[in-house]
Amino acid sequence: MSNDFIRNGFIISGLVNILAVLFLSRAFTNAAIPETDPVVMSNFGLLMIAVWGLVFLAVASRYQYVKWVVGAFVVEKLVYAVVWFRWITTHNVAAVYAKDAFAGIFYSVYGLNDFLFFLFFAAVFYQLHRLEANQQKEALS
Repeated sequence: MSNDFIRNGFIISGLVNILAVLFLSRAFTNAAIPETDPVVMSNFGLLMIAVWGLVFLAVASRYQYVKWVVGAFVVEKLVYAVVWFRWITTHNVAAVYAKDAFAGIFYSVYGLNDFLFFLFFAAVFYQLHRLEANQQKEALS
């Protein structure tokens, strides 16, 4: 993956986190999202998703220097994807759509988004790990 592709991936991830939360939660005024899952998707939880988005943006041009932060992103995205999968397989998303279409959209897609960015961040982490290993090998030669 090229540096530009990776940088843009971080930017897209950050913007998706921020803009999707602000839009679908109607700037934290959509009560249907926190009512549906008050533990994970409270207004505080939604705010923290937007904060993660800010962190993704902050790292976009310096990701090469923070391999373990990228590793934390892998874990963060995996946790949200697993939580979403457990939620989507044990709840009726149609009932959420009946309450509020924006909340229904949110619950339909957030885990898929997190899973895709889990894969992206994992690939970046792996690439950084390999690069570091090769540099260490060359330094020993």
